[in-house]
Amino acid sequence: MATTEFIAAIELSSSKISGIAGKKNSDGSIQVLAYAREDASSFIHKGVIYNIDKTAQALTSIINKLESQLNNSIAKVYVGIGGQSLRTVKNAVSRVLEEEGIISQELVDAISDENLEVPLMDMSVLDVAPQEYKIDNNLQADPVGVAGKRITGNFLNIVARASLKKHSFEQAKVEIADLLIAPIALANAVLTESEMRSGCALVDFGADTTTVSVYKNNILRFLSVLPLGGNNITRDITALQMEEAEAEQLKLKYGDMLYEEEETETPAVCTLEDGRSIELNVLNDIIDARAEEILANVWNQLQLSGYEDRLLSGIIFTGGGANLKNMEDAFRKRSKVDKVKTTRFVHNTIHGFSDVLKKDGMQNTLLGLLAAGNENCCLQEVKPAPAASTVTPPKPVDMFGDDEALKEQEAAARAAKAQREKEEKERRERERKEKERKEK
Repeated sequence: MATTEFIAAIELSSSKISGIAGKKNSDGSIQVLAYAREDASSFIHKGVIYNIDKTAQALTSIINKLESQLNNSIAKVYVGIGGQSLRTVKNAVSRVLEEEGIISQELVDAISDENLEVPLMDMSVLDVAPQEYKIDNNLQADPVGVAGKRITGNFLNIVARASLKKHSFEQAKVEIADLLIAPIALANAVLTESEMRSGCALVDFGADTTTVSVYKNNILRFLSVLPLGGNNITRDITALQMEEAEAEQLKLKYGDMLYEEEETETPAVCTLEDGRSIELNVLNDIIDARAEEILANVWNQLQLSGYEDRLLSGIIFTGGGANLKNMEDAFRKRSKVDKVKTTRFVHNTIHGFSDVLKKDGMQNTLLGLLAAGNENCCLQEVKPAPAASTVTPPKPVDMFGDDEALKEQEAAARAAKAQREKEEKERRERERKEKERKEK
């Protein structure tokens, strides 16, 4: 049976494109109805798109897979924006009144609008996190109605290069319901209100990037994306003469940031697929060197934020890279921060697709995007006009006869789906021919 109400979301992460569709239940839980993913390591690096055509093809494939599972068409999707270009820029806008008066909503709106006019080279302001307003010498979270002569609005602008992502979706003929800041959607999904109020840092260890977000008094105070992630560790291990897939398996199975060799006559070893043996202390020396570099950069970002000693709820790890053994203890040793923990899943109860949506932190951002959506993303079919009654002779009325816009919208949506299916079929045919050519 076709599903007619659902929310659809797509995440363009540093190594893959993931799509999900689901609906929210009355008890706050989420029912996942469809899931799909495509490897993007060849055309997306550190969250930045380098090949629009291949990205569009992958998006088309994701949409087709989701629609097949839903047995219905997707009209629009929520899209998560992240990656290396994402960061925050502070800005302050001041106004001096002719005489002391009451701060009005119009004045606050004017200051907010002026903030958006700040010049940014090749960047777009995706969202704004207003900080406190300074009225004369006092800080106010809500300045409207407060008396004063001088007001300064402090803003944290979230900026990124988002144009390539938009072009990819346009080429794939996929309508965007809303561009969401992926780290913010993640924070809302895994952090509690008390953690965001008392102060915490959320560190998302991804494949090619690590994102650091700082919250205090329920306000985003700092956001930075480091061009380092779990894949850097994996690629370092390949120096031991092996493929990345095997290196990833060794990292997950034997990796330990606080590894200590037991005092025995023969060192502990692991055996590779080709029969070679590698000492675990050699393997973990490689892992530890790169992981320490990542943690050092995370701690440096927290110090740059200015909030490193004001985080009452401590540091919270998430993401697939946080699964490395003893990472929390290693960070405690470096930062001297006692409160360090790892959150491996979102707050919402998730039903369905438990085989791919495991509680390992790897899908938290995607689930956060799904939870952030609030509009039905299903393509609504236009119902045909009611048939003429056999009892009454009057001519049937076409309910949409004069609504040309509605007809055009329906036709465009169907044409877009047909084009996506055509492009996907052509892509598969090219891949088949390429495979045959290589085999010959």
